[in-house]
Amino acid sequence: MKGVTREVITAVVLITALAGCAQKPPAPKVEEQAQKYSDGELPLPDNYKSWPKFLSEVQRPDNKQVREIYINSTGHGTKMGETFPDGTITVMEIYKAGEAADGTPLKGPDGKLVKGELQKIGVMAKGAGWGESAPPDLRNGDWVYTMYMADGKTKAPDDLNTCRGCHLPLKDKDYIFRYDEYFQKRAS
Repeated sequence: MKGVTREVITAVVLITALAGCAQKPPAPKVEEQAQKYSDGELPLPDNYKSWPKFLSEVQRPDNKQVREIYINSTGHGTKMGETFPDGTITVMEIYKAGEAADGTPLKGPDGKLVKGELQKIGVMAKGAGWGESAPPDLRNGDWVYTMYMADGKTKAPDDLNTCRGCHLPLKDKDYIFRYDEYFQKRAS
């Protein structure tokens, strides 16, 4: 009887130990997974073209550009009047407007600039504390920026403080250009 009891106890201990080894360790909390980024460090998401469009064919005749802007699902879930949550990423493709032989911008039948060659791709993302590395007078909340050349791999030599300076007056719109236009378009 002593031998059976010892064997049973040994079996129970082994089964318990093996069951503990087979279980996955708890997943780290989201805060522990998130990397903190500064300007110039954001990766270009591979799948951004599958995201919802923030706005399409944004006309910039002042600098002869057409822009396509995408937003990830985190940001797309935001409602009018809300700030965008941490984890929001927007990607902006900047196209040179097509030009006629004399250098004037080409316009389509609708009067809009015609999209030409892709010039750059900008990434703007928001995360807790990310904006802290920016100069205090140019801080855009927790938004940071990175600009890529058209290949999506080479970082552009742009001064990202220029991005910050342009977005700075938009504090009441969470530093997002065309905030109202985006939500009005989504509502229709």
